[in-house]
Amino acid sequence: MLGQSIARNSLILAVFAFVTAGTLAWIHKSTETRIAEQEKRAAEKALLEILSADQFDNDLLATTWTLTHKQQQELNLHKAEKVHIASKAGRAVALIIPAIAPDGYSGDIKLLVGVKMDGSLSGVRVLAHKETPGLGDKVETKKSDWILKFKNLSLIKPKAELWSVKKDGGYFDQFTGATITPRAVVKQSKAVLEFFAKHKEQILASQNLEATE
Repeated sequence: MLGQSIARNSLILAVFAFVTAGTLAWIHKSTETRIAEQEKRAAEKALLEILSADQFDNDLLATTWTLTHKQQQELNLHKAEKVHIASKAGRAVALIIPAIAPDGYSGDIKLLVGVKMDGSLSGVRVLAHKETPGLGDKVETKKSDWILKFKNLSLIKPKAELWSVKKDGGYFDQFTGATITPRAVVKQSKAVLEFFAKHKEQILASQNLEATE
């Protein structure tokens, strides 16, 4: 009798554990899918914020370069992602490059960085982050215009050695009460500019494109 009771309870526990594990797996998968879809929509919106529609005439979502594993590592990406290549009248206009600043106050800050053919920024946008509301979240355009000031900057404007926040002797403002977040974004934006200089020709060659003069 006792043995039957133990066996029955063990079976119930096993079924419960199986159902619970399945439910958790389903929740994780559905949440993961939803987050990926939200990030995709944010990226598509950011593309047109970084580069206005009159600046290119190709299909920006379809004209891409899939980053190699080594290139992903250079940009701190955790998975295969694509560089979007903008062109007009058959000549390259800009590359829009995904990247992650891994050293935000609360972890990864996912970025999309547009670089024009002259090596200057067409814009930087934050796609996802977990920074502190009211402090680090000022990297969002809806919270402040701080990130809009990156437009047209390059490794010579300001000089490469000034690509840091003012607290560290650099060019860029930090936020009141929050230095780590802007420091991370500045550092990674500079890294993207260096990535562009290193890989531009290879990426353009993949589409048989020449840079605009």
